[in-house]
Amino acid sequence: MPITDREITLRFMAAPTDVASLGGGVRGGRVLEWVDKAAYACAAAWSGGYSVTAYVGNISFGRDISSGDLVEVTATLIHTGTSSMHIECTVSSADPRVGTFHPASSCLLVFVAVDEDGKPTPVRQWEPMRADDVARSEYAQQRSQVRSRIAAAMEKADYSAPTAALEVGTRFLAAPTDVNWGGKAHGGRVMNWIDDAAYLCGVRWCSGEVATAYMGGVRFYRPIHIGQVAEISARLIHTGKQTMHVAVDVRTFWPREGRETARLAAHSLTVLAALDENGDATTVRPWTPQLPGDVALDLHARELIAIRGRREPALTHRMVAI
Repeated sequence: MPITDREITLRFMAAPTDVASLGGGVRGGRVLEWVDKAAYACAAAWSGGYSVTAYVGNISFGRDISSGDLVEVTATLIHTGTSSMHIECTVSSADPRVGTFHPASSCLLVFVAVDEDGKPTPVRQWEPMRADDVARSEYAQQRSQVRSRIAAAMEKADYSAPTAALEVGTRFLAAPTDVNWGGKAHGGRVMNWIDDAAYLCGVRWCSGEVATAYMGGVRFYRPIHIGQVAEISARLIHTGKQTMHVAVDVRTFWPREGRETARLAAHSLTVLAALDENGDATTVRPWTPQLPGDVALDLHARELIAIRGRREPALTHRMVAI
């Protein structure tokens, strides 16, 4: 239900199929799908045409969302570039019997308007007037600078060097059910794939249940076509006291052309928390890199933490597996 021409709120109930297990919380990947859909609706309304997800900033997963909860996802345009739209998304949930909404997560997404040939096209510019709108626009510009530093750091990272780190992967065809309004795989669906692969890596490392604490630096390099093979690779690159930092690559290729033609479609860093039998964050066995490539990626993860200006997520509260 639109509020203004630059804000939209989606409201729905979390379904049993949205949770990781019976009695568990909503999967982090599902929340990312909701966020991407709301942001796309906002971008489409503002641009008057088709747009693609270019980047998703750090999204933290706080309050648990349960099956049956009423969910609100609000997407608000807070800054425009020549062809880009910076959209702030917040997710809140409430027990429908009470109706009081509480924040669950938030993040900043960047969409780019494209023409019929998939080329960036200008969007109408938004000029903030109120003090709070000016502040949010300035925040978006500051995050753009941080994003540039993160991109530069990621460009230097080498994932091809020999490794002794834990790696897991999934491979499947991008299906018609994954399609977006432009005929490609939906950005939110891709983030769900990323979350699934990171989850598998985290579970394998700690031999127990894990929860997504946050996902950062999700960058989309090229569209994924329906019918292409999607190959998702998740690799442990750093551990904190209670967390596992997992780098995830999404590569795609056409079945008729073979895996040697695979190209990078998306990349992300996901941080997961190890959980004990009560669903509380617990210590995780440390990863001590030895090979030069692993040492470099461990330092890379630490560099990204410093760039984001954030410490390890505060994980002292109860968390439910997602």
